[in-house]
Amino acid sequence: MIVLGIETATPQVGCALGGHEGVLTSFHAARGRRHAETLTPAIAFMCEQADIELKEVGAIAVDVGPGLFTGLRVGVATGKALAQALRVPMIGLSSLDLLAYPQRGTRRLIAAVIDARRGEVFAAFYRKVPGGVQRVSEPMVARPEEVAADIEARGEECLLVGDGAVRYAAMFSDVSRAEPASVGAAYPSAAALVELAQPRALREEFVQPWEVQPLYLRPADADTDWERRLQEKGGRR
Repeated sequence: MIVLGIETATPQVGCALGGHEGVLTSFHAARGRRHAETLTPAIAFMCEQADIELKEVGAIAVDVGPGLFTGLRVGVATGKALAQALRVPMIGLSSLDLLAYPQRGTRRLIAAVIDARRGEVFAAFYRKVPGGVQRVSEPMVARPEEVAADIEARGEECLLVGDGAVRYAAMFSDVSRAEPASVGAAYPSAAALVELAQPRALREEFVQPWEVQPLYLRPADADTDWERRLQEKGGRR
């Protein structure tokens, strides 16, 4: 089964195609944050290069977040539209899971940390298990110093991944026994998305397009601004 993976939860836009033989092709771009303008042409280009027609896709996997509101909305909406047009099911996976999975070779605690803007990060902790990693904490939105304190309190060696770890590198550098991964591990990978989705597809662990919902963890910036303006208006009455 061919799986199309769509990953847009961060400033990076990514897509990938893969089957039982592994990832066949992938595309990633992290400049400009023009998710809507980049994604559809990237999917078309990728299919052309891999000599795969969209009608051959049997399932669509999407990164459901947490992440940046606009990027998530673009990726999930595009995935749903394609799934409905092709009449295929979907698989939703977390951006934090996608960050941690490529680090499955380490025996250290893994902290996946995504820059949430406004001085906050999205984060979760993982441990190595046979065949991959397992999340050992619920995804959270917190200030980076709170995540750093959590790592310090755990008192064990920790590998940091994600653009949140990059942005707040100075803060995390003060945490004993914590080490950042390479800059190449800053963003979730569409290739990792396809790798994680393929076994689920074989087990038919699908959802229908209307069941896929983004994981925001906090209100969108636009909603927050609207609520603030409403409160200010009420206070002036």
